Amino acid sequence: MSEQEKLEQSLKDYKTKVAADMKLRVDWTKDLIFEARTSRGYVIEYDAKVEWGCMPTESLLASTAGCLAIDVVSFVKKMKAEITEFKMEVTGKRNPTPPQYFTEMDMLITVKGKNIDERKMDRAIALSKEKYCSVYHTLRPDMKHNVRYEIIHED
Repeated sequence: MSEQEKLEQSLKDYKTKVAADMKLRVDWTKDLIFEARTSRGYVIEYDAKVEWGCMPTESLLASTAGCLAIDVVSFVKKMKAEITEFKMEVTGKRNPTPPQYFTEMDMLITVKGKNIDERKMDRAIALSKEKYCSVYHTLRPDMKHNVRYEIIHED
């Protein structure tokens, strides 16, 4: 069995146990400040003035990056690589007039470890973008999504 076939086999049940329906609650606390609480109790604070919490668009940017990061780390580890450090810098560009949707997201991954190469990174990123990252697939189809990476090899 080729390495590609082994990876596909190991991903057969990946994300199949995700709930089809999600629920959360958003409560107004004061001014234009809101708390979003997930069904598992996690809280995200939103603030239009960005004094007490983040903007909703910041959490969308973070959610997109987090989804891709979870996928990439999972896939690269399944490809027999050892990751000791993973960082991502993300920039979002928005439409200048309402609706101010994201027109582009740029992500720079820095990954450090052993047995990591361009082929593995390219495949992991492609799998996430093409099939597994549900946040990415929720975004506008005309949005540009650029992902680059740097590999730091460890001995």
